Amino acid sequence: MIRIFFISLLTASVLLACNNHKDDHSGHEGMAGKDGPKTALDSLFDAVMEEHNVVMPKMGKVKGARAQAQAMLDSLAKLPAKAQTASAGLKTQLESLINDLSNADIEMDNWMTKFNMDSALDNAELRMKYLLDEKVKVGKVKDAILNSLAKADSLLKK
Repeated sequence: MIRIFFISLLTASVLLACNNHKDDHSGHEGMAGKDGPKTALDSLFDAVMEEHNVVMPKMGKVKGARAQAQAMLDSLAKLPAKAQTASAGLKTQLESLINDLSNADIEMDNWMTKFNMDSALDNAELRMKYLLDEKVKVGKVKDAILNSLAKADSLLKK
């Protein structure tokens, strides 16, 4: 009886949550809002956030690839001496990959920690400079993440 009650409650919660879906994606639009006019600052802010949004979902893959590379490196260390010598090139590649993936992860964390969405809201000139600088920074983070994942895909599929 209690089980049926909880299942009914869970089902009702899911249905209510689905019916409360909004198409306006509030909180995910640019600074001007969905229907408002976009200024150059709004567009630049959106461009910065788009760079971030491209790679943020890939951070789990970065951590997973790093763990997989570390596991392979640990396995190489358990090989007999002769086999370790023969796999020295692979060991070097794995160490480089782990370093690249770790740096990409750290760079993303650092950028997100330092990024200030509300920087210079009352001064358009300063805000423009800030957002232009942040676009360059997040672009470098994006490149580091995508390049390290491409390297991981190439090396870990061997």
